Amino acid sequence: METWRSERALPFIRHSRIVARAVRLRRVKEQTRNSSILIIIKLIHTATWLCLVTCIVAIPIAAHFGQFRTAAILSGVVLAECLVLAVNRCRCPLTNLAAPYTEERADNFDIYLPLRLAKYNKIIFGSLFVAAEIFLLVEWMAH
Repeated sequence: METWRSERALPFIRHSRIVARAVRLRRVKEQTRNSSILIIIKLIHTATWLCLVTCIVAIPIAAHFGQFRTAAILSGVVLAECLVLAVNRCRCPLTNLAAPYTEERADNFDIYLPLRLAKYNKIIFGSLFVAAEIFLLVEWMAH
């Protein structure tokens, strides 16, 4: 009698295992999709950051060589980013875009930067930008 019951339960057990496996597979696919999207967002964010840092570093170089129009364009690019940050309550819009794809909330969860650099990014590069602008102004007035 006991054998008969276990034989009847066998299809149900197989079906349960198949369903459980399908659910696990769906979760893995979703996690893979989410991590792929997060990687793309992090790459875009890092490339954008690198362009802005390049602009900040290039401002005093352009000013030193008398390329004031180039320095003004670079300053405009950085100021446009500052405006975007100001409108978005001092957060990059890419941070908000990346948030649904991970539970992590470290300062560098949305960008490929070391944690400390990501944490103090605005202070470090904001100060460098102000210094670059002061240098630009001094060079322009001396010209």
